[in-house]
Amino acid sequence: MELYPEYEGPSSEKRLDYFERYIDSYLSVAGTNPFLKTVYFDAFAGSGSRRDPKSPLLQQLKFTTAEEKGYKGSAERVLNLEKGFDYYYFVDDHQSLVKLKERLEAVPGSNRKKMIFRPEDCNLELERFADALRSDEFSALILLDPLGFNIEWRSIERIPCRRSDLWLLLPTGVIVNKLLDHDGQLGDIARLEPFFALPEEAIRAEFLCEERNFSLFGEETVMEKIDNSIDQLAYLYVRLLKKNWTYVTDIPLMLRSSGNMPLYRLICASCSNPVFEISRMIIGDEQ
Repeated sequence: MELYPEYEGPSSEKRLDYFERYIDSYLSVAGTNPFLKTVYFDAFAGSGSRRDPKSPLLQQLKFTTAEEKGYKGSAERVLNLEKGFDYYYFVDDHQSLVKLKERLEAVPGSNRKKMIFRPEDCNLELERFADALRSDEFSALILLDPLGFNIEWRSIERIPCRRSDLWLLLPTGVIVNKLLDHDGQLGDIARLEPFFALPEEAIRAEFLCEERNFSLFGEETVMEKIDNSIDQLAYLYVRLLKKNWTYVTDIPLMLRSSGNMPLYRLICASCSNPVFEISRMIIGDEQ
């Protein structure tokens, strides 16, 4: 696959390499059941290009160039793999999907692929897809690569684990950490609460601690962000996933920018122990 210049960077390459190797293993196992249709579900498919104008969210969070490069679409790479899915399901906004469809239709052999493009809210579409997975017809590999707080935990929680494998790139260092102020302020609680499905008090307990400061006016107690907030965020999401999936990455892999900036954590959740063991070997090599 051709790598577009705007996507260059070690984190983008690593996570796509991991994902490609995992897909090969996943299809080797899932493909042995002739009664199941395999589905690749990408809830944040994007347009395939980062040359597009910045969204209001990107402008609000003031991403650096290095941070933006961490988010690279995987659709073309998946479509180019020798082993294929029965269905390819792409979700994003209408404008992005129009451009993505043009790119994917240029991939050799794409006319033989069953591709579905849904310009819907990712949470709504994920809930619909979760309902479909409750039948005995489909087995799905789901990629969630959210740029921001677009995904809500309630949507992930609905996914039936016995019919799904999940790869989640949690934007720990890039986005969530930006909204956890060092001075003990939660930058946007309206986004944080549905992201974790936790009330403000519980989120504060996870990421903030009391600090005693002394000054001319005496002692005062203030709330400050914990030192290991990025790690804590990743492990909190691991705990959430373990409520549903039997096999979840215990130590999520941290992916960094070319400037060694922590961008996100890679977490795998699986209903199949053989496939999950493959993910442990793939990800574990880089821990």
